[in-house]
Amino acid sequence: MTAYAIGDVKITDPAKFEKYRSQAPETIKKYGGRYIVRGGPIVHMEGDWNPIRLVVIEFDTMTQLKRWYHSKEYRGPKQLRHESSNTNVVFVGGI
Repeated sequence: MTAYAIGDVKITDPAKFEKYRSQAPETIKKYGGRYIVRGGPIVHMEGDWNPIRLVVIEFDTMTQLKRWYHSKEYRGPKQLRHESSNTNVVFVGGI
């Protein structure tokens, strides 16, 4: 079953976040992931949620998604993301 990492990102340090953006895609690809949404325009339709920048990454399985997230390859980029943004992240299984 497919699995998705969904992030709502508020960038606080653009220069440092740019380093993250240059490093993360290679780690995602290594673990079989692919970007579905990466910061495109958002049109608010309902509710109280007002995301600033959405990212959706698809993996073939939840196991692969978790392997990527906890991998040694993603450790450095993840630290950069933590230092340069406020991010809410959820993992969700697909159908």
